[in-house]
Amino acid sequence: MSNKQSNKSKVSSAEAVLLGALAPGVNGPTWTTLKSTFLMLGVCLAVLLGLAFSSSDSSLILHVGFLVLIAVSLFMLLSWFLAQTGLVSVEHQMREMDMVPNDQQRSKKSE
Repeated sequence: MSNKQSNKSKVSSAEAVLLGALAPGVNGPTWTTLKSTFLMLGVCLAVLLGLAFSSSDSSLILHVGFLVLIAVSLFMLLSWFLAQTGLVSVEHQMREMDMVPNDQQRSKKSE
């Protein structure tokens, strides 16, 4: 049990995000990074939409509104997909990529 906890503490958030990009499934730190990225995108698009309204250019308002619609729909689809599939632990992703010795490798090393 303490061995599993030591593996969790060895993996930083940045390593977990990079591992999440390479391994199958989505881990918690990767999903947190995606949510913060979408939050920053939302802030930028809100400022851009405010500037478009202040300029009173209808084509610019339409284009920025379409970008907001795309961003919101992408976030909703990602949230729905992850609700259906669920998150994967970082340790599971490390085992999938053979980055953590499994029980057979541990027994060979101990012999």
